[in-house]
Amino acid sequence: MHNDLPALDRRTVMAGAGALAATALAACGARGDNESAAAPAPAPATRAGDPTVLAKTADVPVGGGVIAGDTVITQPSAGVFVGLDSTCTHAGCRVAEVAGGTVNCRCHGSKFALDGSVVAGPAQRPLASRTVRVEGDSVVAG
Repeated sequence: MHNDLPALDRRTVMAGAGALAATALAACGARGDNESAAAPAPAPATRAGDPTVLAKTADVPVGGGVIAGDTVITQPSAGVFVGLDSTCTHAGCRVAEVAGGTVNCRCHGSKFALDGSVVAGPAQRPLASRTVRVEGDSVVAG
């Protein structure tokens, strides 16, 4: 028996499978009925130079703080916001929490004051500072 069909190489099969998957995915997103789900609001457009919002001021407790990515934001006293790098100066671990009035690293137990200074080692150096400022109801980078 002789097969007159052309041979398909791996690249052709993979390209076809990818095109088929993309088409199927697009079809899944199209709804044929009139019961479309509410579309999520588009993310606000950001322009080059717009500040990065780290947290809402209301979310940073007085005498405490929050961790936003690689920045720790503390509020040692009402209206005073401090930005700190979240990398512990002892062994480079990320600090894990702000609790009990200190910024705490779970790797080896270092504790830092809300201004970044060392309260308990093994860390010997304070957390590096990060520039933050308040704009409206937000704490922003820079």
